[in-house]
Amino acid sequence: MKLHNLKPADGSIKKGKRIARGQGSGRGGTSTRGHKGAQSRSGYSRKAGFEGGQMPLQRRVPKFGFRSPNRIETRPVNLDTLQKLCDSSKAKSITPDLLVKNGLAQNSDLIKILGRGKLTAKINVSSHYFSASAIKAIEKSGGKITKLINE
Repeated sequence: MKLHNLKPADGSIKKGKRIARGQGSGRGGTSTRGHKGAQSRSGYSRKAGFEGGQMPLQRRVPKFGFRSPNRIETRPVNLDTLQKLCDSSKAKSITPDLLVKNGLAQNSDLIKILGRGKLTAKINVSSHYFSASAIKAIEKSGGKITKLINE
């Protein structure tokens, strides 16, 4: 045993400050809370984002953008995706059920066919919405479109 190995027995030293145990403890009186103000009171909790009275960041930063509460959210599917689907499944018609089955949409989705990519297969496509370029490309390749009624 050497001097640098000495340490108190386990449990003999208590950890943490013992506050509000009288003036003799050195942490009595205001019990480390300072004088007056909300932080000295019991039950005080600081609001999230409070910056000591300074204008909080979430109120300083300018707000922008708008989302219409009446918007119609659709699941976009492009022509190149339809072409890959036709190549892999040899399907002659594309329906929302086929897209759901292949993981491209969910049952409750409204589907919109968009015009990105090339479509070489002659297919019949039924969907809720079509872009003008998608209609043009599908009809150019010899296919037909069918607009579904939204439930």
